[in-house]
Amino acid sequence: MKIPYFELQSAYQELKRELDEAVSRVVSSGWYILGSEVEAFEQEYAAYVGARHCVGVANGLDALYLALRAMEVGPGDEVIVPSNTYIATWLAVSYVGATPVPVEPEMLSYNLDPARVEAAITERTRVILPVHLYGQPADLDPLLQIARRHGLWLLEDAAQAHGARYKGRRIGAHGDVVAWSFYPNKNLGALGDGGAVTTDNPELAERIRLLRNYGSRVKYVNEVKGVNSRLDPIHAAAMRVKLKYLDEWNARRRALAAYYLEALQDTGLTLPQTAPYAEHVWHIFAVLSPERDALQKHLAERGVGTLIHYPIPPHLQEAYRDLGYQSGDFPLSERIHAQELSLPLGPQLRPEEAEYVVEAVRSFRGSLTLS
Repeated sequence: MKIPYFELQSAYQELKRELDEAVSRVVSSGWYILGSEVEAFEQEYAAYVGARHCVGVANGLDALYLALRAMEVGPGDEVIVPSNTYIATWLAVSYVGATPVPVEPEMLSYNLDPARVEAAITERTRVILPVHLYGQPADLDPLLQIARRHGLWLLEDAAQAHGARYKGRRIGAHGDVVAWSFYPNKNLGALGDGGAVTTDNPELAERIRLLRNYGSRVKYVNEVKGVNSRLDPIHAAAMRVKLKYLDEWNARRRALAAYYLEALQDTGLTLPQTAPYAEHVWHIFAVLSPERDALQKHLAERGVGTLIHYPIPPHLQEAYRDLGYQSGDFPLSERIHAQELSLPLGPQLRPEEAEYVVEAVRSFRGSLTLS
């Protein structure tokens, strides 16, 4: 059996008629930049996540960057970021000229540890930027309390958490701004790159709308130095279809994750946990193993695709050598990045395929303790 880590064709086939109709509607309209299709998606997604405003942009990195621009974060400022995350979170901070200040995760959810955040705050700190990693919300209440106590913005990176809930309420407007990616493999994915921000703050929403369109509200009248970062109508139309199925597809993900958690509990792997405040949407099923590379090779030989999220932590990337961090500076993140392996999990993964994945993992005879 061949099981790719993730594939998009089966998701398209499940919704083929509706997706084809949506794309055809856009093509036939002759309107290919912003317009009514994007506006409709923005309204529907804002309602879904419980936010007053949604602004569609070109990708998830731009969503973070434009949110920081709207908050007027720039050179000389600091932004607290997770040490354990994809590098895009850090890059957005760098793009506005600010400095990312990494903080270690707590090991229940692998998300930013609120207990460590306050010690990292300086007079230059402007923003706390948690990531809802792997589909599980960070612990927002204590982060919000810290942010309000110090007069800081809270910007959430929800690129992997479409539909996730924190204490019963969907991620989307707990902090000041929430940044989303609609990369095709996300729980809510476009047909290419796409992104958005959601917020309850009308002033921030309006600034981001201005910045995404060359700094212009009226054609050829440019109020600020903006960029070209607009969600395409074809992507908006496709996601309007997929949004109707997001909760169902997330429920399938949860069922598969529950099966993995039960079937792999005695394999010697460190299995993911769900915090009591969270409703996880399992964008990624991340296990830890000291024999990660050997396990990945073993699974590949049996036709099981896996992925590493992420092999090198941001502070050890060549791109951030200028910050002067060394191996050992963030040991928790370094352990996660050295041992993490993501198993196949998606709404179209069949039960028999999940069973095959479990059998392949259980047949591994590295240094894992197997029953």
